[in-house]
Amino acid sequence: MDGLTIGQAAKKARVHPETLRYYERRGILPEPARSPANYRLYSEAAVRRVRFVKRAQGLGFTLREIGELIALQVKPAASCADVRGRTMAKIAEIDRKLRDMREIKRSLTRLGKACPGSGGVDLCPILDAMGSEGAS
Repeated sequence: MDGLTIGQAAKKARVHPETLRYYERRGILPEPARSPANYRLYSEAAVRRVRFVKRAQGLGFTLREIGELIALQVKPAASCADVRGRTMAKIAEIDRKLRDMREIKRSLTRLGKACPGSGGVDLCPILDAMGSEGAS
């Protein structure tokens, strides 16, 4: 029976072997064939899928979203527009997060400027602004 052992497949995909098992449990990878000794045997297609998953994660897609993208690949009625729509939704999500992070940074900058950097924490304007309650 042909196929790559879990160690070989993981090495080719540049992931830890446990990642392959995890992706199987999540349904991202189909269950691999088994050797007569019951060892998992992965195909080159499985290695390509893992590389796809890792690249998609690097672009900010969650495993759930990646599963949806994979499902589109095998759906006969799916189109490039479906993938583009998901990509545009991801961009909108990233834009929202960037706006939120800029607001957090502005707030922290104001708090940082309000703090003299000396004195006891009981007088710290940063903790005070966050509504900190000291141990009494």
